[in-house]
Amino acid sequence: MKWVSLFIIGFLRLGCFAQNGHEITQVSKDIDLIRLSENAYVHVSRHDMPGYGVVSSNGLIFITGDKEAYLFDTPMTDSQTKDLVLWLEDNLGVSITGFIPNHWHDDCLGGLRYLQSRGIKSYANQITIDSAKAKNLPVPEYGFADSLELNLGDEIIDCYYLGAAHSTDNIVVWIPSEQILFAGCMLKSMDSKNLGNTADGDIDAYPVTIEKLKAKFPVAKVVIPGHGQFGGLELIEHTRTLIFNSEYLIEK
Repeated sequence: MKWVSLFIIGFLRLGCFAQNGHEITQVSKDIDLIRLSENAYVHVSRHDMPGYGVVSSNGLIFITGDKEAYLFDTPMTDSQTKDLVLWLEDNLGVSITGFIPNHWHDDCLGGLRYLQSRGIKSYANQITIDSAKAKNLPVPEYGFADSLELNLGDEIIDCYYLGAAHSTDNIVVWIPSEQILFAGCMLKSMDSKNLGNTADGDIDAYPVTIEKLKAKFPVAKVVIPGHGQFGGLELIEHTRTLIFNSEYLIEK
């Protein structure tokens, strides 16, 4: 019966990671897909980062009925991004037609070179584009300032720059039809004890940006942070608590 016990333990662990019964699929040894709805998936990738160990990062995939999709944040590397895109093509029949990074860090932009090699259009905050150029990183094609509305079939995707927080360029993505808010690294998962890496951010602006976020998306049903488990509006409140309690501002 040992193998049965191992299977049950593995299943329980998988179910816990998948969160509240959401279907989870393994794309590769370091990438998983969590199905949020018929049209939306969270992609979770893991990468060994010096000084931090193995870190998991979240991104979003939104798919229309005609199997066109937008990708929000890539895994950390081109090779992982290739694995994800090819899996989507081969197993879901999905074609990635556009890409938007949350900000310029590798856990958002790390696979852009691969996407560009495939001719996939990329959009970003103009500050992200300027940062990528300055740091000799791959550069998204199309920039915006305060907001950008994208159309995917009959669906609308809204991108907003609300101000600096985790980074000076971080944006949020809102999918009205799904009431999904992908806020990336400016929001922390419920098990986070601090704001993490804010070396490229703005601690003074952080609380103002989060207040704007809270006011703008009161009806969000699914809220996705850059790392850790997704949830609901409680992630915004948890992040506010970390900000306003100075004891938890940065990593210790």
